[in-house]
Amino acid sequence: MRDLPRQLSAEELAELFEGRTRFVERLAALDDPLGRAREVAQELSDEEKKEILDAHPAIGGSTTSLRSRREQGTDDDPAVLAELAELNAAYERTFGFRFVVFVNGRSRREIVPVLRERLGRTREEELGTGVDELVQIAVSRWRTS
Repeated sequence: MRDLPRQLSAEELAELFEGRTRFVERLAALDDPLGRAREVAQELSDEEKKEILDAHPAIGGSTTSLRSRREQGTDDDPAVLAELAELNAAYERTFGFRFVVFVNGRSRREIVPVLRERLGRTREEELGTGVDELVQIAVSRWRTS
């Protein structure tokens, strides 16, 4: 497992966070960008939080990056994928941004109840949770790359 880096370029951070956003640009200008990512994320506007969440591929979606496909596993049960698609759409209608969760070795089937539970939360809670999950994903990616 790798220690967190003292400096990363915007390109390296964009790969970890699935897109070159204003958040990534801010982090690239800092020492210890991954160590400070949660702190910086808390200072983002709701619009900027939405931007970084929407840059991440939808769980179970067909347009995920190779890295995301590996992280999400190979649970390709059509019923699970259909349910995830339905729940993802409901989530985006409810909150106005993409559902992001740190899969951490769980199958897509195991994510379904997590998504269901999070649909019952407030938009503010979900913005915070989603961004925190995104930071966990990026840190994990760095440490396991």
